[in-house]
Amino acid sequence: MPDGQPDLPDQITLRRRRLGLTAHDPRGSAGGYTLFARQTGGGVVDLIDISGQTAHQWHLPVRPGRDAVILANGNLGYNGSHATSAALYPAWDLWHGGDFYEVTPEGEIVWQHEDIYHHHDAQWLANGNLLYTLAAELPADKAARITGGDPAKDGADGIVQSDIVREVNRAGEVVWEWRIWDHLDPADLPIHPNFDRRHWPMINGVSETRDGLVLMSLRTTSGVIAVNKTTGEIVWHAGPDITAQQHTPIEMEDGTVLVFDNGNLRPGMSNPFSRALEFDPKTMEVTWTYTDPTPISFFSPFMGSAERLWNGNTLICESAFGRLFEVTRDGALVWEYVIPEFAEYPSPLNSFIAGATNSCFRAHRYKAEQVPWL
Repeated sequence: MPDGQPDLPDQITLRRRRLGLTAHDPRGSAGGYTLFARQTGGGVVDLIDISGQTAHQWHLPVRPGRDAVILANGNLGYNGSHATSAALYPAWDLWHGGDFYEVTPEGEIVWQHEDIYHHHDAQWLANGNLLYTLAAELPADKAARITGGDPAKDGADGIVQSDIVREVNRAGEVVWEWRIWDHLDPADLPIHPNFDRRHWPMINGVSETRDGLVLMSLRTTSGVIAVNKTTGEIVWHAGPDITAQQHTPIEMEDGTVLVFDNGNLRPGMSNPFSRALEFDPKTMEVTWTYTDPTPISFFSPFMGSAERLWNGNTLICESAFGRLFEVTRDGALVWEYVIPEFAEYPSPLNSFIAGATNSCFRAHRYKAEQVPWL
C-alpha cells in the first residue's frame, strides 16, 4: 500500500476512487486526443487517446507554470515554471510561469522565452506571437484605493502587485502592452474577502477574439473584461453578478463567451459549486450552463477550463481533482477521465496546497489530423 503502511488503506481519498477512463459513450463523444500537464508531475505533459491510453509524453526540464497546448505546426507550446522567478509574495510560486518553450514531438526545444514576472495564463497566437499576463507593482496612489480583501494578510512592505498583459514576437520583442490600472479604478473592483490585498485584480486568463479584442479574467474581484487592442479601451465588463472567480474566457463562433465559472463566493449561494458558463457580451444574458446533476459534486475552487469541441460538445477540466470530462449541449456526460498519477507540490508550495494531488490547470482536445506525427 502507499505511504509505506501496508496495514492501512490508501490514505489519499481521491486515489481510492476510480481513476483513468471512467466513462465513454463513443456515439456522443467528439473523440480525439486529450492533452494536459500535471501540476505535480515535474515536467511531464500527457497526450491520451479517447480510451484513456497514453499516446505520447513530453518530459520538460521544469514543472508547468500552468498550461501546455499543441500548436498549429504540431509542436508543443509549454508554459513552464521559471526556476528563478521573482519572489513577489508568499503564494506567488503557486501560479507563476515565465519559462516558455516550443518543443517538437521528439522533445527538442526550438524556441524559448523568459519573463520572471509572468503568472497564470499565456496564449500562443496564430501569428507566432505569445500573449501573456505579468505582475507589476501598482502605483502607491492606486494601491491606496483598493478595497475589500483581508487586511490581516497584507504584506509588511505595503506593496501591491497588479497586472500587465503583454504580447511578444518570436524575437522576444514587446509588440503590445496594456496596464490595467490605466483603465480601471481599484475602488470600483473590491477584492473578495478570502484574498489578501497583495495582488489586484489578478488576471488569470487571456484570449483573443476574431475582432481584435483581448478577453481577460479577473480572479480576485470576479469578472471578465474585453479590451480593444488598438485603442486600449475596455469594450465590456461582465461582473460578479455573472461569474464567480472564473477562469479561461474564450469567444465562441457566435460571439458568446465561454468560461469556467469556479463558483467561490457566488452571491446568494452558501454551498459552492462550479459550472461551465456561456454568456452573450452584448446583452450579458447567460445562454448556456453546465452544472452537475448534483451541483456540489462538481467544484474546483482554483484553476479550471471549459473548451468547445468541433461537434458542439464541451470539454471541462475540474482542475483541483484532476477530472476531465466531456458533455453534450444537453448536459449529458459522454466521456470522463480522472488523472491517476498523484504527487505533492514541491516545497514551499506544499504549504499552500498540502498532500498528494492529481491537479492540472487546463485540458485540451485535438483531432487526429492535429497530431499527424502519432
